[in-house]
Amino acid sequence: MSLAHIRPWIAATAQCSRRTLRPTAGGKTLRCLSSAAGEVPLQTPDDWTNFQLKRADYQALIDHLSTYGSTQTRENTFQPHHTLHRPVAPANVTVSALLAAGAHFGHNQTLMNPNFMPYAYGVRAGVTVIDLDHTLPLLRRAANVVRGVAAKGGTIVFVGTRPDLRPVVRKAAERVGQRAYHVGEKWLPGTLTNKIVMFGPEVAKEEQVVPDLVILLNPIQNVPAIRECAIEHVPTIGIVDSNVDPRIVMYPIPANDENTRTAELIGGLLSIAGREGAALYRDEQARRAKKAERVQRGHERVYEAR
Repeated sequence: MSLAHIRPWIAATAQCSRRTLRPTAGGKTLRCLSSAAGEVPLQTPDDWTNFQLKRADYQALIDHLSTYGSTQTRENTFQPHHTLHRPVAPANVTVSALLAAGAHFGHNQTLMNPNFMPYAYGVRAGVTVIDLDHTLPLLRRAANVVRGVAAKGGTIVFVGTRPDLRPVVRKAAERVGQRAYHVGEKWLPGTLTNKIVMFGPEVAKEEQVVPDLVILLNPIQNVPAIRECAIEHVPTIGIVDSNVDPRIVMYPIPANDENTRTAELIGGLLSIAGREGAALYRDEQARRAKKAERVQRGHERVYEAR
C-alpha cells in the first residue's frame, strides 16, 4: 500500500477522541474529547468547562421531559423473540395474543375439511378464518392436560419436524425439564410400535420408551407418529388447520399450523404448563420423602422402646 493511501488513516488517528495535548503553563495536560468532523477540539480549560455545562443542561432537559413522554421500553413491549424465549402462561393467554400471532388464518375455503366447520368463523377473500373463541378454551384444556401429565411424573414428547419448528420444540422440552423430549427431525416409523428393533431388547424392557403424551406442532407431516400413538394408546395434542380433520388427535387446537409465531406461542404455553406440573411433581415427591422419613423414625422409636 502506498503512502498516499495511508495518510488519510494517519490523519484520522491523529484526531482521535482521547489524545493528550502539550502541557499548559500550569503543568497540566489537556485531552481532546471531540473527533466529529467540523468540531473544534477542546484545547483550553474554558472549552472543557463549557462542554461540561452544555452536557449537564442537556441531561437536565432529558430528565425533565422524560416524565411527559412514553414509558414503553424494550422490556415492557412486545418483541418478536418473546414468544420463543418468554412465552405467556396459560392463565394469561388471550384472544388478542392469538390474533397477533396470526392463529386465525386458515387455508383456502376449497381445502377446508368438512369436520373443521364447527371451528370456522367464516371466509374472507377466499381464505377460511378460524374462530379463536373456540381455540382459546381448547388451548387451555390442552394446557391442563399437559400440567396433569407432568404432575404425575409422565413423559412428554414435543414433535415439530419443520426447520422453523426445531428451536420451538427444543426450547419447550428444555423448559419442562428431564421428563420431556423433542423430535425435530423426521419421525422414524416404528419408533413406538417396533421399539424392540429400534432401541434393542434391553432398553425396551428396562426403560420407558412409550411416552405418556405427544404434542405435535405439525400433525399433517407426522401422520405415522399419530398412527403409532393411537396403536399404543398415547394421548396426542396437535395444532389442526382448516384443511385437517380435528379427529386425528385426541386434543385438537384449531389454529394456523404453518405460522412460526403461532407454533411458538402454543408450544411455549404448553411448555409453561408442563413446567408447572413438573414443579408440582417435585413438591409431591419431597412431601412423600418427608412422610416416609417420619414413618421410619417412628418405627425406630418403637423398636428402641421394646
